[in-house]
Amino acid sequence: MMNSKSERTALQPGELLAMYRSMVRIREFEEACPKLYSEGKMGGFLHLYSGQEAVAVGAAAAIGRDDYMIGAYREHGLLLAKGAAPGRVMAELFGRSTGVSKGKGGSMHLGDAGLRFMGGYGIVGGHLPLAVGIGYAIQYRESAEVVICFFGDGATNQGVFHEAMNMAALYHVPVVFVCENNGYGIGTSVSRASAVTELYKKSCAYETPGKKVDGMDVLAVYEAVRQAADNAREGGGPTYIEAITYRFRGHSISDPGTYRSEQEKKLWQERDPIPNFAASLIKQGVASAEELERLRAEEREVIAQAIRFAEESPEPALEELWTDVYAEASRAEH
Repeated sequence: MMNSKSERTALQPGELLAMYRSMVRIREFEEACPKLYSEGKMGGFLHLYSGQEAVAVGAAAAIGRDDYMIGAYREHGLLLAKGAAPGRVMAELFGRSTGVSKGKGGSMHLGDAGLRFMGGYGIVGGHLPLAVGIGYAIQYRESAEVVICFFGDGATNQGVFHEAMNMAALYHVPVVFVCENNGYGIGTSVSRASAVTELYKKSCAYETPGKKVDGMDVLAVYEAVRQAADNAREGGGPTYIEAITYRFRGHSISDPGTYRSEQEKKLWQERDPIPNFAASLIKQGVASAEELERLRAEEREVIAQAIRFAEESPEPALEELWTDVYAEASRAEH
């Protein structure tokens, strides 16, 4: 069952506007990337998050700054939602030394330990055991944080997904698994790849609570993650959330997305989480259309500044080839 609106926690106008601003920031950031990529300013792979903003923003708003987040390779939006400076994220995509991963990770390997964003990972499902490990560490230290672990629908068919779900349930770790089901693993639809197409039901094999949520509704995601995080903090163990969403662009920058019909894309674009949330804010009297347009203009300038910052940042020094290869113990530890 998807969360109903009647179950939602009331949020203050400032909190609602912050969520809207965060979604707009992610969209403006992502939509600036294709042109920059075509100009040769970015290298490697590029997987864009346009359309899925409500999942990242709703989840990030439901947890605290000290909580952990980890994701796969479509993670620009996740890190921005966690609070990263757009300039540092853009600089990473440019391969510059001021990037969040010092220019060494690029689009698929963003990380910011200061924000407790524990990385983006290129191997499908490969980061799920890491989320369990972080959760186990929290439990071992007897602290109150939780881990939010994001992954795509394709990861649920990987053996490592089942290993991670089993261990999380066995050790009762404080992990919230969030499956961003955008309908396709690269170009293969869920119905052609998974015997179970309602992916939240896969959690029942591990006696883990599973729920489906409208991933195009930022408040529905917020409420589902808030409840799961509260449950984890209270010792209730993991929860598995399937967020039904849609990516407006291809799997990666090189994917024209011809396996999706124009009708399908049009139907999902009508559910775009940003204008729909804007309409809701206006209807509730939280903000006027003019106020929201000013906010969007502010965010366009934020991204323009982020691009300038990245363009003006230096490339990593050659000596950086030899750093960050192995963990370096301090002298006090010897």
